Amino acid sequence: MSLNNETGLTYRDAGVDIDAGNAAVALIKEHVRSTYRPEVVGDIGGFGGLFALNIGKYRQPVLVSGTDGVGTKLKIAFLLDKHDTIGQDAVAMCVNDILVQGAEPLFFLDYLAVGKLEPAKVAAIVAGVAKACRESGCALIGGETAEMAGFYPDGEYDIAGFAVGVAERERLITGEKIRPGNVLIGLPSSGLHSNGYSLVRKICFDVKGFAPDVYIPELGRTLGEELLEPTRLYPRVCLPLLERFDIRGMVHITGGGFYDNIPRVLPAGCAVEIDAGAWPMPPIFACLQAWGQVAWPEMYRTFNMGIGLILIVPAQEADAVRDDLAARGEACYVIGRVVAGNGEVVLKGGVFGE
Repeated sequence: MSLNNETGLTYRDAGVDIDAGNAAVALIKEHVRSTYRPEVVGDIGGFGGLFALNIGKYRQPVLVSGTDGVGTKLKIAFLLDKHDTIGQDAVAMCVNDILVQGAEPLFFLDYLAVGKLEPAKVAAIVAGVAKACRESGCALIGGETAEMAGFYPDGEYDIAGFAVGVAERERLITGEKIRPGNVLIGLPSSGLHSNGYSLVRKICFDVKGFAPDVYIPELGRTLGEELLEPTRLYPRVCLPLLERFDIRGMVHITGGGFYDNIPRVLPAGCAVEIDAGAWPMPPIFACLQAWGQVAWPEMYRTFNMGIGLILIVPAQEADAVRDDLAARGEACYVIGRVVAGNGEVVLKGGVFGE
């Protein structure tokens, strides 16, 4: 049997609406353009994003790339039907990762896969991506929105991102200059960021049976509002420090917490001691520990516990780094030091005693 446009099946019949996709692109155009840096070539809609690196600005430029997703934090967005902040999580997980190697974020691409394409929802998600790109100083130069009928349940989607930055080769932060006696300075997180949400959801919804809109007095807001707090963006805070100080190592505290992330930057012969009482722990972490009866070492291996990024600096520069941050209204805490060892992370103080 021959098929024609009047009687035959269409792509829309199979669940993919090309017109809805075009409508979504129209809604996000201005959000995307608002992120453009001078190096962006062309406009939204091409098969590839174009970025003309200003090579005259660098002697030996090194491109640094990173990719990541948001994970099961998306389930909270689905429960609350709130989608305007989740894009920041996608951007932050990528730009913070390349930042800690000394790179200035240049551009970002996003991949959004949906079961059914709803232009207004896509626009809300991409608006969050664009806002985070502007705040990080990087351009959103492309992306992909895939409508995958039958693959995702109604109302659900996944989002991932890819960021590229640049650093001068001689100023790459590799951790190789870290030595015993160096000081660890912690920058506060905005809460849970985007890690550990499988455990968070198990504790909050399976063990405690909370609804996402329940008000939690210890938090001063609803559980859903707390859990959807977007991941903090660190580039604008940290990039000026790289120009002024001998930053020997930087750590983005993501999945694996303190125990797995800090050793990634330590050279042979080095370990760290952390004073877990050196910074105020946000209430959400104490709540989760109590609700789930989670052992404290497990908490510090799963979550950031209120410290989203760590700077490792020579002891003689620690006060100047703190003064610089304070002058710009940024909180920070001396949370530990580098000692001789073999990559160990030892937590003392606070909930660990000693």
